[in-house]
Amino acid sequence: MSRRNNGQASHPSTLTRAAAGWKHSAAMRWLLLLLFVFLFYFSLSSRLVPETYDITLNGKSEKDIRAPRQAVDDKATLQAQEEAADKVGSIYSIVALRNETLIDEIFARVEELNQDDQILESDKVDIYRRVIPERVQQYVSAFVAANKGSETYSAELLAEMEKVVSAQAYAIPEETYYKIPKLTSDQIASMRIVGRDIVRKLTGEPLTQAETARTKVAELVNASSLALKTEREIVQELARISILPNKFFDRKATEDAEVEAKQNTTPVLVMQGDVVVKAGQVITQSLYEKLDALGLLQERQSDLPKLGVLLFAVIFTLALYGYGELTAAGSPSDKRTNVQWVMLLLIFALNILFMHLAALAHSQDWPYAGYLAPVALGSMLVTLLLDFHLGLVSSFLFTLLASMILNVEQEHIFDFHYGFVAAVVSFTAVLAIHRASQRSSILKAGIMVSLFGSVAVLALMLVDPEPSRAALVQSVGFMFSSGLLTAVLVIGLMPFFEVTFGILSALKLVELSNPNHPLLRKLLTETPGTYHHSLMVGNLSEAAAEAVGANGLLCRVGSFYHDVGKTKRPLYFIENQNGSGNPHDKLDPKVSASIIIAHAKDGADMLKAHKLPRPIRDIAEQHHGTTFLKFFFYKAAKLAQEAGTDNEWTEDDFRYPGPKAQSKEAAIVGIADCVEAAVRSLNHPTVEQIEGIIGKIIKDRLDDNQFNECDLTLRELDKIAETLKETVIGMFHSRIEYPDDKELKKLKEAKETKE
Repeated sequence: MSRRNNGQASHPSTLTRAAAGWKHSAAMRWLLLLLFVFLFYFSLSSRLVPETYDITLNGKSEKDIRAPRQAVDDKATLQAQEEAADKVGSIYSIVALRNETLIDEIFARVEELNQDDQILESDKVDIYRRVIPERVQQYVSAFVAANKGSETYSAELLAEMEKVVSAQAYAIPEETYYKIPKLTSDQIASMRIVGRDIVRKLTGEPLTQAETARTKVAELVNASSLALKTEREIVQELARISILPNKFFDRKATEDAEVEAKQNTTPVLVMQGDVVVKAGQVITQSLYEKLDALGLLQERQSDLPKLGVLLFAVIFTLALYGYGELTAAGSPSDKRTNVQWVMLLLIFALNILFMHLAALAHSQDWPYAGYLAPVALGSMLVTLLLDFHLGLVSSFLFTLLASMILNVEQEHIFDFHYGFVAAVVSFTAVLAIHRASQRSSILKAGIMVSLFGSVAVLALMLVDPEPSRAALVQSVGFMFSSGLLTAVLVIGLMPFFEVTFGILSALKLVELSNPNHPLLRKLLTETPGTYHHSLMVGNLSEAAAEAVGANGLLCRVGSFYHDVGKTKRPLYFIENQNGSGNPHDKLDPKVSASIIIAHAKDGADMLKAHKLPRPIRDIAEQHHGTTFLKFFFYKAAKLAQEAGTDNEWTEDDFRYPGPKAQSKEAAIVGIADCVEAAVRSLNHPTVEQIEGIIGKIIKDRLDDNQFNECDLTLRELDKIAETLKETVIGMFHSRIEYPDDKELKKLKEAKETKE
């Protein structure tokens, strides 16, 4: 091989490596991890680190200052509590003194003294002057003693009653005491009945002032059955002294009511986004204290919250990176590339952006707008574009982020409600989409997200002690809409990621495998032999790829298109000749070689013209690598020898231009392509022939350094060989000849003789 040609052959590989260098660059990887930290930090700092302002007392604010979160205005709440307590006023409680019992006791004492003939009338006057007022005091004292310590009346109320009763005591006129000793038993009996009725009637209503009821005594007495003036005058005075106030100021009840009113006062809230201070407004002491309570004063700000948010960001980044690398395949070529991490960064940024937009929609009218956030969007995209395991860990992080970002109330760092719902929808999305094979699967997954998310929200709302119907409808409605919005966004964003990052998702690959694709239809109609060959190669390569952990679906679809370049000159390829003669028999071997070699480049160009993804084009261009067309080389050498001329060409003129396979998938398709063609050329292949052909093809390519740039290991090549053998035996089962029993017996006897 000449130096010149060797340099030309390696040039494309060098360019490819240089172009792909940043994909595996360690420096770029560190930069991306730093960007993840920045993303998490700035997305959380707006919630956990409030903005502060340089404020001076009695100075003017340069701009409107808004509340960064919902918070209780302690000073305004205290003022509202005091106002509520003032509105309670004084509470008066009624004490059931049963004043009719008091006047009955007074009449009983009068009857007792008047019947005692041993006491002079003048002495009786002195006794009545002393005993009747004392009887009132004793009655009240006995009532206080009887109810002391009871639950009905507090000690403060009883003390207040004694004080008020003493202050409103009635003084009977002096002449009445001189009239009482002259009463007979019959008069006392009739007066007693009238007095009891009048006192009962007048004290049956609440009385704070006894005098109010006492002024009505005369009218009721005059309307009674008492005929004598003396009787009426005595009953009036005894009734008046027996009428006591029964409604008193209850200090304890008043204090309890004031405390209850304060407790029932709704806290005055400063809503998120409310203007606390207007531009140009003077910062008074009360405003300064309010800003301090909201943590908006720059001079009082601590750097600890910022450090805490930074630690959160670092933990999230390490968890994502560590789990992402842990779940990647073991070989260096299967490690996650920087392209994948860039895409993952963009997905996280988009999902976090939608969370913040939903948080901004929160208001008093729409308190459950946070449920509209399409949290499951990121989980779906990661699962579809990367893999299932990374989708799971991303779902966990999205759950934590949602519980922080959507936590508008900010009573705690995490909001359990949003976190729980985010976990339900994220993991539902991953489980529903990870085996999707059609675009319609995304819509089905979105509906599942809507249903499971709505059930989660409904459960949270129903455990509320008093669920509001309006709140229930709003929260469930937002959640159901979120699932549908997620599906729409995923369907819209998938093509962007697939085109921008050259990602071939399972959905895209399934779409490309549709036989109605223009290129596949062209392949079927113009080169049916090649089409059938491509289907067989697809079956072989998919099985081999799955055996070594490569992308089996990519191998299958890539196989369908790998020989599409043969449609330019179909009859020059043996599978399409159908016994019509081989045109190569009449061509110069160098021309024949150039036609055969051209199909790889022609196929790649056709795929590019039809805008097929880069990995499919790479398989078409790289599946032959830089392999050597031995048949035409030896034919050319034989013709030159027969003609007696010198060779004006080298082996490089009979090699494919490459590049060599850059991925496991391209290498596997190349092996399967050769194996299928070689086995098909045999009339009645045996197991030993198939095994030998597969081993020879792999060995020849290995010796020719065709696997140097795709990181296939020897162990993986052994697995590929074994899988291809099993698959080929299954595909060509009816055509394979197995040794009969006689031959096996002869072999066994020969072995035993030799031993």
